[in-house]
Amino acid sequence: MAARLCGTMIGSIRRECLVHVIVFDEGSLRRILAAYFDYYHRSRTHLSLKKDSPEPPAVQARDIGPVVSMRQVGGLHHRYERRAA
Repeated sequence: MAARLCGTMIGSIRRECLVHVIVFDEGSLRRILAAYFDYYHRSRTHLSLKKDSPEPPAVQARDIGPVVSMRQVGGLHHRYERRAA
């Protein structure tokens, strides 16, 4: 089970991140992976969690303000939140 889960995570990293960026050195790989892991745990939906993220976001009231796009992983992915006007 753990080997399958690890293979799934590695596949996600490769498909959703590494095939879309150019890695220059170890430092750039570490920065890219750190940004991806933050996205993976805070924003990315997971089927095993009923399309929720491991750290679910707080529910935001409609009257807070408009919905804005927040870039993640250098713009490869986006998260949407309400921001005060």
